Amino acid sequence: MHEDGNDAGKDAARATESEAPEKGVDREFLSLERELTLFLRRARASSGEMAREVHPELEPAAYGLLVRLEECGQQRATELAAYIGVGKATMSRQLRALEELGLVAREPDPADGRAWLVHLTDEGRVRFRTVRDARRARYVRQLANWDRKEVAELARLLHQLNAGAEG
Repeated sequence: MHEDGNDAGKDAARATESEAPEKGVDREFLSLERELTLFLRRARASSGEMAREVHPELEPAAYGLLVRLEECGQQRATELAAYIGVGKATMSRQLRALEELGLVAREPDPADGRAWLVHLTDEGRVRFRTVRDARRARYVRQLANWDRKEVAELARLLHQLNAGAEG
């Protein structure tokens, strides 16, 4: 033990350093990370619920494909894979499962006979829209106390975040 008591001071300094934000990382970014982590965890759970509402056998990851096809219409599997960020084999497996469930169909691409275009079936569109409308109604209830300008700002900021992630 040292007579000058510096060990106690050093221990206190170490404890303070371990509780402080990482060097070079602002509190705002640590808060952002925490909130996004929680948001994404809840979004994954919600996506699984929505997928099961569309069809009990639908994989949660495939729900995003239905969203994209509803928004953009028919697309090639390679376009879908690039947008979602998965490989051709994964996309092929997911599309095959969606096709077996009767939610999507494929037809030859008139611009390139070797390629196929994927689109929602009528049943897929009806099932998807029913779930999407219920989800939208849930958002309206959850954000009922928000000003519409705040909702629009949140949407704008999320769009900006997503656009930045694409590049």
